[in-house]
Amino acid sequence: MATLASLSSASSSRFAAPRAANAVVRLVKGVHAMWKAMRNRRQIYRLGEMSDFELADIGLTRTDLYVAVTGPLGIDPTTTLGTIAYSRIHSVEEGARRVA
Repeated sequence: MATLASLSSASSSRFAAPRAANAVVRLVKGVHAMWKAMRNRRQIYRLGEMSDFELADIGLTRTDLYVAVTGPLGIDPTTTLGTIAYSRIHSVEEGARRVA
């Protein structure tokens, strides 16, 4: 018959490995997210090289780029740009509905 001490040590060692694996997975996902955010930040700088007319064609302004780049380093700036563009499109559509 197993003693209480042997049961508790067996159960704790059984759950220790998955917890360590989960920590490694979270670390890898965090590093990947940071790498992706930095890569996308470089792409935003490339957008800054476009003319104002080219930016307007894709629904952005220089101010949008500035707002996205000045966010925290760990936050993906393309998410911010997407939110800005989405809200602008919907506000224009809402205004058009009110006029018509």
